Amino acid sequence: MNLLLYLHQKLFLGNLLLIVLGLALLILGGNWLLKAAVALSLRLEIPKIVIGMTVVSFATSAPELIVSIKAALDGFPDLSLGNVVGSNIANLGLVLGITVLLGSIDVRKNFYTTDWPVMMAASLLFVGFVYFDGVLEQYEGIIMVVILFLFLIYLLRFQKTAVIDEMPEDDVPLPLYKIALFLGIGGTALWGGSELLIDGAVGLASTFGVSDRVIGVTIVSVGTSIPELAASIIAIIKKEKAISLGNLIGSNIFNLLAVLGITSIITPITVIDQGLLSSDIFWMLGISFLILPLVFIPKGLRLGWRDGIVLVAYYATFIYFTIS
Repeated sequence: MNLLLYLHQKLFLGNLLLIVLGLALLILGGNWLLKAAVALSLRLEIPKIVIGMTVVSFATSAPELIVSIKAALDGFPDLSLGNVVGSNIANLGLVLGITVLLGSIDVRKNFYTTDWPVMMAASLLFVGFVYFDGVLEQYEGIIMVVILFLFLIYLLRFQKTAVIDEMPEDDVPLPLYKIALFLGIGGTALWGGSELLIDGAVGLASTFGVSDRVIGVTIVSVGTSIPELAASIIAIIKKEKAISLGNLIGSNIFNLLAVLGITSIITPITVIDQGLLSSDIFWMLGISFLILPLVFIPKGLRLGWRDGIVLVAYYATFIYFTIS
């Protein structure tokens, strides 16, 4: 009995180590890829507005994209879907919740004219595609990616003033060999990190006898949201306006339309654990909708500490019901 317990503990610690190392590589890889992408865009003299909305968005969503594609190709579709659905809930419940607990955020007008409606539309589109047949088909992925491109074109044409360059420290021209180096090691780190993270997550799920979906919407999704959380806390400590509600909503739109869209184009994603359809997607829709009244109550176009308590409590409740 003691031997079995010892082996169980060894397996648990081994899988946990794989997850931690995988997340570390994903975070580092995403950062290196971001540096290379921004430097390359500057060298090619692409306007900052285009860099911010395309290159930076894609680079910061690279960990979720790589993990979702790898999980789907390896035959763990619930890990792929759970990662995105869980990340969207974590972005608003955990990341935004903790951020506004530390300091209030002023919300811009384009939140309710553009950002929130598009996020809700993307969320409902995804739910509509996957809810009735339990499969995200290739043609549905193509529709999602096309809608993302149309949204980006709309932003570039009509919302230029709403975009602020929030990472001037990254606007550093780099020599070509450094750009190539950062692209190379960034891409390798993302690939290696996704391998380790998925191996550890699947191992942990089998050790505890829980589904891939539960691991996906909890550990993996929080892990891929760590960069956003770290950036938010650092921004608050430095008293810089380096994160906004729009950024997190943009991340959620990108997760749904780009990450799941591209993944399902490569390989259709089939839901295995029905908990994703009967529970998780409704938690995601719930917190996405909840943001709207929170922004206007009690003070218009502002999120404060009371809203932070509501969001973190929502996320904690979601986690409790998911693992119980």
